[in-house]
Amino acid sequence: MKISAFFPAYNEEANVGALALKTSKVLAGICEDYEVIIVNDCSKDKTKEAAEEVMKQDSHIKLINHEKNKGYGGAVKSGLYAAKFEWVFFTDGDAQFDVSEIPLLVNMADKYDFINGYRIKRQDPFNRKLNAFMWGLLVKTLLGFWVKDVDCAFKLFRKEIIDNAQPEAEGAMISTELLAKTKKLGYKIGQIGVHHYPRTAGTQTGAKPGVILKAFKELIRLYGKIQKVKKIK
Repeated sequence: MKISAFFPAYNEEANVGALALKTSKVLAGICEDYEVIIVNDCSKDKTKEAAEEVMKQDSHIKLINHEKNKGYGGAVKSGLYAAKFEWVFFTDGDAQFDVSEIPLLVNMADKYDFINGYRIKRQDPFNRKLNAFMWGLLVKTLLGFWVKDVDCAFKLFRKEIIDNAQPEAEGAMISTELLAKTKKLGYKIGQIGVHHYPRTAGTQTGAKPGVILKAFKELIRLYGKIQKVKKIK
């Protein structure tokens, strides 16, 4: 199995180095070949320098550096389209997930085209969990798919899904768009619980009013586009 793993990072200098090296070590034990891509979304701290340092230690680690901030969805898209292998894994750069659990998803790859993790016990503030619950209920009902945790940043899927789905979202809608189009295209979606840990460094940005407003605008646009997606599987 060959896997392209990536994670978006914005002001994650304290996390990206260790996360990239650990991801590389995990993939080395289960893959024929692999790559680990850090997507630095124009961080204001030393995320770029931290990434460049671990690249010197491990040739499997690569860096995509945004000169202008593109937001979460834009950073995820950079990773998606840069991935070169037939399977793609992505998580977030905040190290709230344990990449040693990647094999849990890999073990399901013979049955499913898209394996979506769900947080067994989400380690976030109450307001963030409430927002996520209400958002998940809305998008799953509106777009016609059902998973336990829409925005869980621990996913493994076939590269061909990206080629066929052509995700467009620039904001937090990116995970919703991926899942909705995957379902509409006829691919099989599996789910498995993964552990989630409190953030120990860096700052969360997902609950900002501007981010939420942008997500709602993208949801309205996606609703119209998803109706035109045709099943291929």
